Amino acid sequence: MTPELMSAGRERLQDRRDREASAAALGGSGGRRAGYSRPHQPGTLDLTHGRILYLEDVSVSFDGFQALKQLSLDIAPGELRCIIGPNGAGKTTLMDIITGKTRPDSGRVFFGSTIDLLRHSEAEIASMGLCRKFQKPTVFEALTVFENLELALKAPRGVAAALWHRLSGEQRDRLDEVLGLIQLSEHWQRPAGLLSHGQKQWLEIGMLLMQAPKLLLLDEPVAGMTDQETERTAELLLSLTPQHSLVVVEHDMSFIARIAQTVSVLCEGALLAQGTLAQVQADERVIEVYLGR
Repeated sequence: MTPELMSAGRERLQDRRDREASAAALGGSGGRRAGYSRPHQPGTLDLTHGRILYLEDVSVSFDGFQALKQLSLDIAPGELRCIIGPNGAGKTTLMDIITGKTRPDSGRVFFGSTIDLLRHSEAEIASMGLCRKFQKPTVFEALTVFENLELALKAPRGVAAALWHRLSGEQRDRLDEVLGLIQLSEHWQRPAGLLSHGQKQWLEIGMLLMQAPKLLLLDEPVAGMTDQETERTAELLLSLTPQHSLVVVEHDMSFIARIAQTVSVLCEGALLAQGTLAQVQADERVIEVYLGR
């Protein structure tokens, strides 16, 4: 090797060392500065502070209407939290902000201790294990129950994956487990379009479970159900804790009484009261604005 090539090599090596030193001084690779929300690593969630979801002083307005007013709320890992309140209280807006559909005007929203949800898109948030179920069930009615669950399976996507993917033994076991959990084992070959309303709701919950969620947001999960279906749904949600954290928005107070651990009452975009169901039912403010006398 000529002296010129040796000199050039030493210069390139020194230049690389200088860049690495600069990156380290900024607090991480690639020049990431202190305070930046660290990228999410699949399967990881920092629960150091004992909270899976944390909102602080969240406010948002639409055309002058204050939908949320400095709302603070936190959910513990494995908790089943019920959110109640009159129409227009801000319940849907709260869920929109958590899932990235709406950006607040101010405040902070964290998933675990380190993931700043306000820095991520809806798709990114869903991929982290934060899943939302809307009131109306969304299933593929032409497909069977099994095919719906298989389609929701957390697995590589793309044309090649679709053509060549075969279920592993572990994946089949998981499918069977979820079918049993949602009580649709006997209907696994049945087209989803032929299921009852309640069964479709359970199937959609099962599809979310196939994605290995860490936090489930459920919007009025028993709306339109029979009494028997409502009771079965309560059993299902209770069976999901403490492996999963759940936030349930619901108006059916008998259902809330069946599943509630902690109840948060929203009114006009603010947290009005919080505690056990008995505590919030005895709160004069809650009686006045929501429960009635």
